[in-house]
Amino acid sequence: MFVRASSALLLLVFFHGCSGLRSGHPAPLQFKAAGNSPEVIALYEAWFGHPEHISVGYSSQDPAVIKSQIRHAKALGISAFVVDWYGDRQPFIDQSYALIQKQAEKNRFHVAMMYDETDDEVGATDEAVSDFTLFHDAYLSPQSPGHSAYLTYEGRPVIFIFPKGGHTDWNKVRALVNTWSPAPFLIYENLPGEYVNAFDGYYAWIGPGKEGWKPDGSNWGEEYLSDFYQTMRDKYPNKMIVGGAWAQFNDSKASWGLNRHVSARCGETFSDTFNFWRKDFPPGDPIPFMMIETWNDYEEGTAIERGIPSCGSSKGTTLPPDTAQTPAPASGKVPGGAD
Repeated sequence: MFVRASSALLLLVFFHGCSGLRSGHPAPLQFKAAGNSPEVIALYEAWFGHPEHISVGYSSQDPAVIKSQIRHAKALGISAFVVDWYGDRQPFIDQSYALIQKQAEKNRFHVAMMYDETDDEVGATDEAVSDFTLFHDAYLSPQSPGHSAYLTYEGRPVIFIFPKGGHTDWNKVRALVNTWSPAPFLIYENLPGEYVNAFDGYYAWIGPGKEGWKPDGSNWGEEYLSDFYQTMRDKYPNKMIVGGAWAQFNDSKASWGLNRHVSARCGETFSDTFNFWRKDFPPGDPIPFMMIETWNDYEEGTAIERGIPSCGSSKGTTLPPDTAQTPAPASGKVPGGAD
């Protein structure tokens, strides 16, 4: 069973989740939330309607659908979509991004780019430099349609990076973006590695931890999040920390799938991941962003836009009747999710 959740799902029900620091007296964060809790953002896939992806009942290039999704997300307390973007490797997604940014500006919402690195070993750095230049000129310049909707922190754009091949020299990309005015925050996946000086921060991403994926999905990410937050808190308080929250994972519908699973645990996985940051950071030092992973990736079974598994739990509530909804498939089931 899936329940549709109101803003209480994100702002009230889960507010009373994990609490209390585990240990120590962490150094104050250099980058923290403007309020008492992280700003909630959500990863958005803009490829639906393209023949290489499954059908979910809508097109990512339908302005009416995008407007509806933005209204829905705002009702849940989400302030921005972080859109997976591939540069000129995926023209369909680029066109979708342009529409989303325009709709975000019209509807007082925000949008950010998640740069999907190329898998290619040769030319990865040149491609990244070209893609970042393209993105800046098309979407961040003062002349770009909808540019005022782009997500910022302290006046600087926030750009996320999803690593793939690992062949990019990020120091060269850093040198490029430092010429922009203002220079963006570059936020990379997982914990710091080779290019720690090139990145301003790091985000948590869906993962089971060192023990790996379990067939029953029981490794929901507790070990992974514990390691991520404690390491960032203790070693990198000068970097921006972006939390990760997910409801479940099942990549069986993805063409690239490896039969990996994270159990929804009747909604507890989302509740626990959403609040896990509270274990390591005091109330007066909240991390700046919490990224829901994801809004609509039905191929990996992580979408929350049509609801979160509840197993009949009373935790879920229904959306207000006047809240616009994305059309559901005729089966009434969420693609990629449990019944």
